[in-house]
Amino acid sequence: MTLKMADEQEIRQLELLCKQLYESQDSTIRADAEKALVVFQDGPEALTKCQVLLDRGDSCYAQLLAATTLTKLVSRNAQGLSLQQRVDIRNYVLNYLATRPKLPNFVVQALVTLFARITKLGWFDTHKDEFVFRDVVNDISKFLQGLVGTRKVLLPISS
Repeated sequence: MTLKMADEQEIRQLELLCKQLYESQDSTIRADAEKALVVFQDGPEALTKCQVLLDRGDSCYAQLLAATTLTKLVSRNAQGLSLQQRVDIRNYVLNYLATRPKLPNFVVQALVTLFARITKLGWFDTHKDEFVFRDVVNDISKFLQGLVGTRKVLLPISS
């Protein structure tokens, strides 16, 4: 994926805002960063930019922002995203987790939460008379095989 210069600058700005939100000692800077990030999360290109933030992987805070933003998008707009988009997000998240074994635990937790939310909200979705999100055991098994010995995985228990 090639980024235009304006997109590249926006991604760098998002990474900086994440750093300010989580690392700044100044409450005004943190509050301003939070406001700007909320605007990003509600923006029309949030889905695409989240993938770019994850792909770059430069900042664990940007990865956290991307994961939590995707979770919010899926949660509030599950039917606004096509079935294929939701399946693609789910597959992307599993692949991302499997290919990046050294992610900080808080990023892993946010991505696992995203996976769980997509699965829960899509549990009754079908494609050609097949429940698309119900083969979780096989999907997770493939993921866990890639992680054996590299990390302790904490799966959230939701009610």
